[in-house]
Amino acid sequence: MSSSTDPRRFETLTAYLSRIPSVKGTIHTANNEDGNWSVQFSLDIDHPQAWNTVQELSSVLNYLSIHERLPTLFKPISPPPYLNGGAREFLSWIIESTDPEFKPGTCMKWLEGRLPNPVDDLEQWGFEEDLDN
Repeated sequence: MSSSTDPRRFETLTAYLSRIPSVKGTIHTANNEDGNWSVQFSLDIDHPQAWNTVQELSSVLNYLSIHERLPTLFKPISPPPYLNGGAREFLSWIIESTDPEFKPGTCMKWLEGRLPNPVDDLEQWGFEEDLDN
């Protein structure tokens, strides 16, 4: 099995994403024929950190800086609203690579270096006031 189809290539990234408190459920991974990959997951949109999670991931994955752009896209995805009645639980999020040389483990390292640390500590995200509610 080549490294491009080996499911273990996603282990560090999916383990990291699953530690983010607002990430919920199963994290799905895919390898594309062109060598790129994707990771899809859901957020608990009622979690007090959900919007901050979207902002943090979007900032790092879509537009780190003018001079330093990662070969990734972070965006919402949903089936057509007419198929699910516009239900919120069908909205999910996807990270897509745009360069086959950029590996999921490298993506995890970029996130780990820029998101709150430790990523599973709500106080690091600035939500200590929400912990008492």
